[in-house]
Amino acid sequence: MIRNVPPALILGVAALWIGTVAGQQYPDNLSLNDPAIQYHRASEADPVARLADRLGRGGAVLQFRQDGTGYLASALTQLGITVDSQVLVFSKTSMQAARISPRNPRAIYFTDDVAVGFVRGGNVLEFAAVNPQQGVMFYTLPNQEPAEEPVLSRRGGCLRCHQGPATAGVPGMFVSSVYPRPSGFPSRLGAIVTDHRTAFEDRWGGWYVNGHTGTMRHRGNAVGRNLDRPDTLDLEGAANLLDLHRKIDPAGYLSPLSDIVALMTLEHQTQMTSLLTRLGWRARIARHGSSHDVTSRSLASDITDLVAYMLFVDEPLLKEPVTGVSSFTRTFVRRGPRDNRGRSLREFDLTRRLFRYPLSYMVYSAAFDALPDDMRNEVYGLLFDVLVGKNRHPRFTRLPVDDRMAILEIVRDTKSDLPLYWREIPPSVTIRKH
Repeated sequence: MIRNVPPALILGVAALWIGTVAGQQYPDNLSLNDPAIQYHRASEADPVARLADRLGRGGAVLQFRQDGTGYLASALTQLGITVDSQVLVFSKTSMQAARISPRNPRAIYFTDDVAVGFVRGGNVLEFAAVNPQQGVMFYTLPNQEPAEEPVLSRRGGCLRCHQGPATAGVPGMFVSSVYPRPSGFPSRLGAIVTDHRTAFEDRWGGWYVNGHTGTMRHRGNAVGRNLDRPDTLDLEGAANLLDLHRKIDPAGYLSPLSDIVALMTLEHQTQMTSLLTRLGWRARIARHGSSHDVTSRSLASDITDLVAYMLFVDEPLLKEPVTGVSSFTRTFVRRGPRDNRGRSLREFDLTRRLFRYPLSYMVYSAAFDALPDDMRNEVYGLLFDVLVGKNRHPRFTRLPVDDRMAILEIVRDTKSDLPLYWREIPPSVTIRKH
């Protein structure tokens, strides 16, 4: 069962001014109530809505644990989310901010199309789920006491922070980096939204980050103790933090870790989802004719931005290898799919960049497949032209021939909806140097 309730804020930055969105600025939100969109209409197309339906029909049951985690473990199992995806944020940046602190961080768990937020001692579980057509939907589930029939409630007020520059003007999730005070309260100074394009040293302020990064530094694991200089963090003991035993009491969490590789993956995924949603919305608005702001030229720009993001062309290279601490690097890769040579877009590199083959695994997402046919074909067309060397725009020149060939071959083997020209020409003949 799903209930609509008054405003709340989930999985974002509460009342916080965001200064930068990886170099991108979107001056206007797209209309939630546009006739081509109608965001608030009822839908059963996202994972949480489907779970609510199963619960209502008796096809699923949520088990309540008395260890303080409540329905969390059961909800993750029902949604297909692994515990090793856990990342911990200690800045006061959610609807349960009063309960969040460096000693009591909020845990976030995720898979490709849904994220779950948990605060130890909090009143609710928070859910953000991707509707392939409509973008991200937000829900809560009471989590203090077991209920005869657990009720998931749809939250509309989350869009005060979850629709704007941080999410490309559509409902979405995002990862922020702030300068947190010792209490976890974020300074307004220097708050940014991060993804794979963000400089390493600017990431993860207000987050716990477990992993080895050598001499590379970031904002994670640290607070600003000087109120006159909130952007000066106390970095002693913050680098290469492999566990959190000196930071938090792990009791009441499903894992004692906040894995750096999971966090880097979540960063990429959140903005990728927003870009897919934005292109789909704008294409539908243009087709409906309800906005004069959507033109062929602006749609072409959206397609280029999407393909550039998919190909990681603006990703700064790692100066040293990154090593995670959980099993996430293994379990994430197992999800595939793999081509006939056993290669997967989910394979990590972590020596020079995030992924071994620099094309987003979100090409397999329901949000990508839900793009209007003409827009999806345009994306495939530009992607093909870049991979074979036909498109030589400077934005794409950093992609080596070997990477482009591998990506083309993997996609040909693992995507069934490709235009025919992807399959008719042997890639070994078409790949050109830029």
